Amino acid sequence: MIDIAAIESAAKRLAGVSVRTPLLQNFELDTAAGGKVLVKPECLQVTGSFKIRGAYNFLSQLTPEQARSGVVAFSSGNHAQGVAAAGSMLGIRTAIVMPEDAPRAKLENTRKLGGEVITYDRYTGDREAIAREIAAERGAVVVPSYDHDYIIAGQGTVGLEIAEQSVEIGMEPDQVLVCCGGGGLIAGSATALKARLPGVSVHTVEPEDFDDTARSLLSGTRESIDDSARSICDALQAHMPGELTFAINQKLLGHGLTVSDADARAAMRFAFKHLKLVVEPGGAVALAAVLAGKIDTRGKTTAVVLSGGNVDGDLFAEIQREESG
Repeated sequence: MIDIAAIESAAKRLAGVSVRTPLLQNFELDTAAGGKVLVKPECLQVTGSFKIRGAYNFLSQLTPEQARSGVVAFSSGNHAQGVAAAGSMLGIRTAIVMPEDAPRAKLENTRKLGGEVITYDRYTGDREAIAREIAAERGAVVVPSYDHDYIIAGQGTVGLEIAEQSVEIGMEPDQVLVCCGGGGLIAGSATALKARLPGVSVHTVEPEDFDDTARSLLSGTRESIDDSARSICDALQAHMPGELTFAINQKLLGHGLTVSDADARAAMRFAFKHLKLVVEPGGAVALAAVLAGKIDTRGKTTAVVLSGGNVDGDLFAEIQREESG
């Protein structure tokens, strides 16, 4: 179990590497929510998502021998870009196992950032097994997407910044909504938020067919996703909560929320029209939960994390053309 000290240490390592993204407020959003909404736009982060935080925190703590051997990661795209970017910054060779149907922008950007891309079929292949096999062959270190203390602590700097920034402006949130795949971002963020703002409630937001964490919080044991599940939210398609992340989340979180793909698409349109932000489907689910009324926001201050903006241009244009009504 990580603590606030581990997250504060990660923040020091990330100084000058990651962006301290702002907390934004918008009249249209406040009106829709019937309260105050603070938006944390990690779509403005280095590589377009929060993932650089955990990736750099992990890679920067490798031993010289480990760094020389390189690393292998597995990712739908955002962790891939974070690992590739961190590797380029630190001079560490990176290879990333990615779904062959990952958004083209994520595949291309990972390669541009210096990562070696190895593709697989997300519905028939085991990305973790593939990554571990490659790592064993090369003597490389595996960089998990979420289930590692260094990753969780790095992602937790998002929650640390929300706590610090909200206090700075005198608008401490009553509740914080965070998108959830494997649970690393919310596990780290909840640790920081609860340490700095003990009265805050923190909630996962997941696609309705990938609600493994929401169901796990209810049952008290890690639940899995049916293999037939599909969602536009490619960044959030974890099939089971992480062992480490769930141990943290089970202790710190309130109930989980879910949204439909249509809700996510509507949130993407809202973010572009009113916030002037490009957000990917998985990055929009926390905002979607507010706009779709999945939690009571009336008279409250709610913080939401927009976790990423790495969406293919064609898909983004298609979603923007859809009728918002």
